[in-house]
Amino acid sequence: MQTMLDRVSVLVPARLHLGFLDLGGSLGRRFGSLGLAISDPFTRISLQRSSQSLSSGPDSARASRHLARLQRFLDLTRQSHHLHVDSAIPPHAGLGSGTQMALAVAAALRRLHGLELDVRGDAALLERGARSGIGIGLFETGGLVLDGGRTPVSGPPPILARLEFPPEWRIVLVLDHKVEGAHGPAEIKAFEALPRFSDALAGELCRLAVMQAMPAVVERDLDAFGSAITEIQQRLGDYFAPAQGGRYTSPRVALALDRLADLGATGIGQSSWGPTGFAFTASEDKARSLLDHLTSSGAAQGLDVRIVSASNRPAAIAAGELALDCMTTDHRP
Repeated sequence: MQTMLDRVSVLVPARLHLGFLDLGGSLGRRFGSLGLAISDPFTRISLQRSSQSLSSGPDSARASRHLARLQRFLDLTRQSHHLHVDSAIPPHAGLGSGTQMALAVAAALRRLHGLELDVRGDAALLERGARSGIGIGLFETGGLVLDGGRTPVSGPPPILARLEFPPEWRIVLVLDHKVEGAHGPAEIKAFEALPRFSDALAGELCRLAVMQAMPAVVERDLDAFGSAITEIQQRLGDYFAPAQGGRYTSPRVALALDRLADLGATGIGQSSWGPTGFAFTASEDKARSLLDHLTSSGAAQGLDVRIVSASNRPAAIAAGELALDCMTTDHRP
């Protein structure tokens, strides 16, 4: 007999969207994405049985809407819960906050009531994965994933490949909390206004991702990986420039990334619509040196700059509380 749980906690890290592969979709599948789970920032929630329905914490209004929808779908409307958001990935920053929050709530509710997880089904129900499937894939596995895009009638894009990311590599993450990336109706309008995406460009991006970036991760060749990501990001940044005011959404992030490139960082880019930018380095020491130079030069002023690593673990789902060290412990859904 399965033990009835009183409380479930879920912790899921943010993700970097390293680039779309085919925005034209002439072969029948559009988008396609390369994405990486990162150790920070992260969303951590808890869900417990309660005598009345309560929600608290950052971004809890959005979380409670997901919970209400799932309860109707799972016929759990007569159950009351206290949903607490301990921490939340910043919204509209290009870090996958919406998908990770939705899937965290779904996993918590199902685990609390002894139901099998259905990550892809819940993603579709909560209207996630409309373009990119990497957030769904990374919730399940962590690491680096490649999705195959979607057809006009398909559900969330399928995950085609998943790789362990070198744990010694570091990412300098550059956040601008005063700027938001495109989202909602504005994002839809921006996509509609963009020019035609050529088959030639799609072919080049696919080749860079599959024939350079991913093999370089397997072989731990940071130079080759970084070169591929930088090229993908530059080509996509130029394509999206009319919709976001330039290659990057935030001018301050753009200046910081230029400085990081001058200092020897590689794999320079912006996650999704931004404003969050990123750069890759070979080690913690190198990342720390870059951050020190960025700070001393004034290029980090007004920005939140962090050193993070990849997260090669799936979302952590467990009874009771979850400590931050679960990032390095395997808690398979």
